[in-house]
Amino acid sequence: MCADIVLAEDDPKQAELVRRYLERELHSVVVVPDGRETLDLVRRRPPDLLVLDVMLPGMDGLEVCRLLRAESDVPVLMLTARSTEDDLLHGLDLGADDYITKPYSPRELMARVRTLLRRTKSAVPSGGPLRVGALTVDVGRHEVAVSGQLIETTPGEFRLLEVMAAHPDQVFTRGQLLEHLHGFDRYITQRAIDVHVMNLRKKIEAAPRKPKRLLTVYGVGYKLTAGPLDAA
Repeated sequence: MCADIVLAEDDPKQAELVRRYLERELHSVVVVPDGRETLDLVRRRPPDLLVLDVMLPGMDGLEVCRLLRAESDVPVLMLTARSTEDDLLHGLDLGADDYITKPYSPRELMARVRTLLRRTKSAVPSGGPLRVGALTVDVGRHEVAVSGQLIETTPGEFRLLEVMAAHPDQVFTRGQLLEHLHGFDRYITQRAIDVHVMNLRKKIEAAPRKPKRLLTVYGVGYKLTAGPLDAA
C-alpha cells in the first residue's frame, strides 16, 4: 500500500532513518523540520498520514495536532520522548490516532504505519450506513450524524463508533475496543478508550454526564444503544 506521508521531525538523523524505512515500503515521503511549516503543508496538501514528532521548533506537535483536528481528519501518528500515561492520553485527547514513544524500533514504527493506513484505506462495506436510533455512521462517506446533524470526529473516534454501531447493544470490553483501534500497543493503555468515549459523549449526547446512547456497563466496558427518545 503506497501512501503520501508527511514526516515532521527536526532531528536530521532520525528523520533520515525513518524516511529510508518509509521509502523502502514504497511510500512517498516529505520531511518537514518545523511545526508551523508542517501545519501549512498539511493544510495545502493533506497526506494519507502525518508522522508527527511532539518536540518541534516553531510550534510543537501537540499544538499542530490540535489545530489540524479542528479542520481535518488526516491520520496522525505521534512520536514523542514523553512516556507517562498522562502525556499519551493528552495526545489522544487532542486527536492523535496512535502514539509511539522514543526510543522505538523502526520495525515497530513501520508496523504502526501499516496499521493506520490499512484502517483508513480499508474497503468501503457494501451495505448502507449504520444506524442506531438517531445516530448514523456512514462508513462510505466517513460521516457521523445525530438526528441528521453532522458532527466532527477524529479517525479514532469514528472507528470506535463504526465498530459499536455495527453491533448495537453488544457490550465491548476496553481491551476489545483497543484492539480495534490500535492493535497490540504496549504504550497506549485501556484508559485511552475512556478518553475517546468521553470526547464522543460530548458530541453525540444531549447531556454528556448522563449519557443515553454510549453507555458504561460497569465492570465490563461500553455499549452503543438507541436512547429512549430515539426509540420512541
